[in-house]
Amino acid sequence: MIKKKVTMAIAYDFDGTLAPGNMQEHQFLPEIGIKPATFWKEVNDTAKKHQADEVLVYMNLMLRKAAEHNAPVGKEHFKQRGNNIQLFKGVADWFSRINDYAKSKNVDLKHYLISSGNEEIFTGTKIKKYFEAVYASKYLFDANGVAQWPALAINYTTKTQYLFRINKGVKDISDNASVNRYVEPEHRPVPFKNMVFIGDGATDIPCFRLVKEQGGLSVAVYTPHKKGKSGKTAALKYRDEGRVHAVVPANYAEGSELDKIIKGRIDEVAARHALGCLLKDAPNKRKTAPEKVKSRLTDRGKPNPCNE
Repeated sequence: MIKKKVTMAIAYDFDGTLAPGNMQEHQFLPEIGIKPATFWKEVNDTAKKHQADEVLVYMNLMLRKAAEHNAPVGKEHFKQRGNNIQLFKGVADWFSRINDYAKSKNVDLKHYLISSGNEEIFTGTKIKKYFEAVYASKYLFDANGVAQWPALAINYTTKTQYLFRINKGVKDISDNASVNRYVEPEHRPVPFKNMVFIGDGATDIPCFRLVKEQGGLSVAVYTPHKKGKSGKTAALKYRDEGRVHAVVPANYAEGSELDKIIKGRIDEVAARHALGCLLKDAPNKRKTAPEKVKSRLTDRGKPNPCNE
């Protein structure tokens, strides 16, 4: 009898994945009167000139531009800027719907964010409450709650670190020892084969490849009816290059392509878990005395994923 639910995780990028564009473009940049193209060009030019990390540059530039335009940069002010972020179709009720579906299949589904965007802004969104953990770039704040400088910058290469944190159940980002410690695959809380990564752009490529190569599911989404780097043509390139399993519109509504794919994956994870439990409980051939001893030594300390 299968008593324990199997754990599954979906890790998401944010910008272009759960919401159109970059989160700073929804309220922060309009608030200080700077066009997105102008802001990001300065970020790119500065990063190239000084051979600097683009995430650190944009975070620093946000503080500088805010000071120039007398825009507040308190923690609560950033949070308020996330309140009205426009999400893609179906995102608002996606988490409750897909959680219910997973629960009906005996799957404990958890959601994680891995984003180069601002954690403080994301905290103000309507969907933050559904996330088991949020790994995003964030500021260090003074005693008055005012942003001083970047405390954490997550770029396209460091994103993969957080997949291993999910895999090994290490939420404390200051705990580098645990995330680098070798753990037997069967002792890891979320096996990669039970993991899904959903992203949209070039900064997600390392995560796409890691999850795909480790047996998980990688899905690239694109902004519907849009051309350029956020459009379908650009996203299809990731599939053609073998980086993702599927490319679909960023539509999370009931019955959408993405909805069907994720439900199909949940079904697969549930079926694999159920079969594994049946095989584990199935009577084996009669073992000799040496085989019994070897079996006891081999299985000692291993968790039983079916009835714990």
